[in-house]
Amino acid sequence: SNLDTIRRRLNTVTQETRFSLIQDILGHPSGLPTLKELDYVNPSKSQTTIRQHLQQLIEAGIVEAVELPENRRQNDLPYKFYGISEDGRQFLEDHKLLRAQQTLREIYDRVEKTAEIERYESAPRPER
Repeated sequence: SNLDTIRRRLNTVTQETRFSLIQDILGHPSGLPTLKELDYVNPSKSQTTIRQHLQQLIEAGIVEAVELPENRRQNDLPYKFYGISEDGRQFLEDHKLLRAQQTLREIYDRVEKTAEIERYESAPRPER
């Protein structure tokens, strides 16, 4: 039923690590972080854990993986990014889970970043 779907989705998004990933995606300057960036801002979690949680958010339709078209890819720069889907944003809004994006961006901004992470952050992103 619809209620089951909603309940399942709520369980998916409110689990601590996944909710934290959602906040990180929303806080990212372009709203499209790479796995490496999400890994960097979640030092207590392994990249494998983060990947698994992202996968669950993708399966729930909250997050989508977005790739840069091949002709815009650069060897040493990332081409796969993670963003909140339109449906996901609506869902978060409907359930009062969408925290002020401006605040999240300010928090994300304050994270001390390595040169590599800054390079990833400023890499070209696909149009959405």
